[in-house]
Amino acid sequence: MTGKTDEALGYEQARDELIEVVRRLEAGGTTLEESLALWERGEELAKVCRTWLEGARKRLDAALAEEREDADDAAGVEGSG
Repeated sequence: MTGKTDEALGYEQARDELIEVVRRLEAGGTTLEESLALWERGEELAKVCRTWLEGARKRLDAALAEEREDADDAAGVEGSG
């Protein structure tokens, strides 16, 4: 599962799969080829998680900025009377 399919993964799905990939790598017992494939998949999943977290941070920052603007506007209205 790569590329466009990864874009459809939710954060929790990607995180859970990444946890499983790490568990399998730490457990050992895989061939070099399998380990490399797992590593590559882990990198893809980490990128999906980063994208989700960056998007969430931007939304949070925008909401906080809007809240500050609303508070500043309210303070300006109260202070002008």
